[in-house]
Amino acid sequence: MSVLTNIKRKMFSEQATPYVLLLPAIIMILIVVLFPLLFSLYTSFTPYKLTRPDTLWKFVGLRNYERIFTDWDFWVAFGRTVLFLAIVINLEFLFGLGIALLINRITWGQRTLRTIMMFPMMFSPILVGFQFKFVFNDNIGLMNNALQSLGITDQAIPWLVDGTLAMGAIAFAEIWMSTSIFAILLLAGLFAMPKDPLEAAQVDGCNAWQTFRHITLPYLMPFAYIAMTIRSLDVARAYDVVDTMTGGGPAGRTELLWTLIARTGYDSASMGKANAMAYVSILLSIAFTYFFYTKLVAARRYMGGAQ
Repeated sequence: MSVLTNIKRKMFSEQATPYVLLLPAIIMILIVVLFPLLFSLYTSFTPYKLTRPDTLWKFVGLRNYERIFTDWDFWVAFGRTVLFLAIVINLEFLFGLGIALLINRITWGQRTLRTIMMFPMMFSPILVGFQFKFVFNDNIGLMNNALQSLGITDQAIPWLVDGTLAMGAIAFAEIWMSTSIFAILLLAGLFAMPKDPLEAAQVDGCNAWQTFRHITLPYLMPFAYIAMTIRSLDVARAYDVVDTMTGGGPAGRTELLWTLIARTGYDSASMGKANAMAYVSILLSIAFTYFFYTKLVAARRYMGGAQ
């Protein structure tokens, strides 16, 4: 009887060992991630204001969400975020694809170029924001100085003061910082691409464009959709670059969802409403993630891959 008991204890201890080892990490995740998440969800159902702590315990149901859906500023920022995300991701894909194709054709110094290509993504978004705030400054900026030196323009262009130009400057900064993500993943796809379909296309008399359009590009699209999923999550919650370069101005014309959330939560102290906005923006991120996941599955099915 004692032998069976010892065997059972030994088996139980062996099965429980992984969970015991993971327990500290699980506890830290609960403290650092789950508790703030649940707390912010709760406050989105309250009129919580940072200047009035007693409002934390007043439950108002869906009132914050109702106010959001009738808030014109929120919908303008929402639409601007979706448009900004779509433009930036597509341009990053095109530039990243071009860079990957060029580096793949180079036979000398390819490792050095791959290393240099990764430099922009190593910079902090705040640092990138300050860098391009200086580049596009209308008085001492490098862009205006270069244009005036080349005789292209006689007067300074208000890059960060005009609403349309400011959004273009922010998009330029985002594209410069994150195109390398697409380039790295697409280059990995080119390295992993089998040579047999390319050789078969040459034998069949396909030209370079036909080979790229019907063989190379479909093979790379799963890698592209993975990069798009990563970048959609980043851009949908873009805050650092926008806040550093324009602060959401001029007159709110570069306001994106997360700068609006920060202004609502900290400048106006309406943390309950800000958290409600944050959860709506999370739904936007989930929608983009699901969209790109379905595209990824379709691309793999087209190439004959596993589901």
